[in-house]
Amino acid sequence: MGHVSGRTYLAIPGPSVVPDRVLNAMHRASPNIYEGEIVAITHAVVADLKRLVGTDQHVAIYIANGHGGWEAASSNMFSRGDRALCAATGRFGHGWAEATRRMGVEVEVLDFGMSAAADPERIAAALRADAAHAIRAVLVTHVDTASSALSDIAAIRAAIDATGHPALLAVDAIASIGCDELRMDEWGIDVLVGACQKGLMLPPGLAFVWFSERAMARSTVAGLVTPYWDWRPRGTATEFYQFFGGTAPTAHLHGLREALGMILEEEGLAQVWRRHEALSRAVWAAFDAWRAGGRDIALNIAEPGHRGRSVTAARIGNGGAGRLRRWLEAEAGVTLGIGLGMALPGEPAYGDFLRIGHMGHANAHMVLGVLASMEAGMAALSIPHGPGAIEAAAAAFARAT
Repeated sequence: MGHVSGRTYLAIPGPSVVPDRVLNAMHRASPNIYEGEIVAITHAVVADLKRLVGTDQHVAIYIANGHGGWEAASSNMFSRGDRALCAATGRFGHGWAEATRRMGVEVEVLDFGMSAAADPERIAAALRADAAHAIRAVLVTHVDTASSALSDIAAIRAAIDATGHPALLAVDAIASIGCDELRMDEWGIDVLVGACQKGLMLPPGLAFVWFSERAMARSTVAGLVTPYWDWRPRGTATEFYQFFGGTAPTAHLHGLREALGMILEEEGLAQVWRRHEALSRAVWAAFDAWRAGGRDIALNIAEPGHRGRSVTAARIGNGGAGRLRRWLEAEAGVTLGIGLGMALPGEPAYGDFLRIGHMGHANAHMVLGVLASMEAGMAALSIPHGPGAIEAAAAAFARAT
C-alpha cells in the first residue's frame, strides 16, 4: 500500500505543470469568435510569441502538438523528391527526419548519437559535398527531449554561412522555448518549431511555427503544402479565421495570453532563462554526488554546456531507474519521465534510464523536493549512491541565483 497523499507532481518533460491561474484563464464559456475580446487577445498573443523567440518576422499558430509543428514546417519548405539534411541528437531528431521522409522528402541524417550535441563542422562538410545545392533545408533540434542534448544553433548558422550554401536552417525548439536562451533573428534561424505544453505551461494542443522572409519565399514553390498547413494565411492574416485555418482554439488562447504575461511581463524572459539554469544545475549537482565513488549513476550528457536547461536525461544501472520511477509514483506522488530511445522496451537496459523535467512552472522547492524524494527511493530500494546530493543541489541552486 502506497503512502501518496496531497498533491502529486508530474516531473516529466512535457506536458509540464500548468499554473492554476492558466487553468483558471482557460475555464470559461466559448466566446463570440467574430469580434471583441478574443480577436484582441489573438493579436496580442501573436505579438508576444514573436517577442518570446526574438523575431520581427512571422508566426503561424496551429491546433496541433509538436509533431503537427514538424509537419507544418516540412510541408511549407519542401516538395516531393526534395532533399533535406537532419542533425539528430536524440530520438526526436530522428522523429522529425522520419516524419519528413514519409512526406516524400529524401532526408540524410547526420547521427550524433544519444549523448552529444550536433557538430557544426560535420554539418558544414555535408553541405560542402552538396555542390549542386540540392539540400533545401538543414533540420536541427535545439534541445532533444529524449537525450537532453543542447546544440549551438548560432554556431551551426555560422558554419552553414561559411559554406555559402543556400539551405534554410530549421530548428525544433519544442523543449527549449521559454527555458533555454533562444534568439531567432540574431542566430539566423529561418524556421522555428514550438509547442505549448512545455516551457509555455499549457495543456497540449497548440503548435507554433515562426518563419523568415526567406522561408516565406520558399513556401510559394513548396509542393507539399496543403490548405490547413499553409503558413502564409496564418502568418499574414487579414481575417480572424485565417489565424487558425478555421475555428479558433479559444480556451487555449486565453491560457496562452496568461502564460505569456507571466513569462514576458511579470518574471521577464531573461530571468526565466536564469531560473531554468539554476534549477538544472541543482539537478546536475545531485547526480554528481550520487555517482561519486564509481556508482552506476550518470548524466546522459557529460559536457554541461551541451545540456538543455529544461530536461535532464540520466542513467541508473541494473534497472535502478525503472525501479526508482515506480517507487516514486507509488510512494512519493512523483512521476518521472521514461528513458526514450536509449533502449527498446523489453531490452535489459530499458529500465536503466529516466528523465527529469524541470521546465516551465517549476521552482526550487519543487525540484529540490523531487531530488529528495529520489534519494529516499534510492535508500528504500538499496540502490548504491553517494552521499550529500541534496546539500550539493541546494548549494548549486544558491550559487546560480
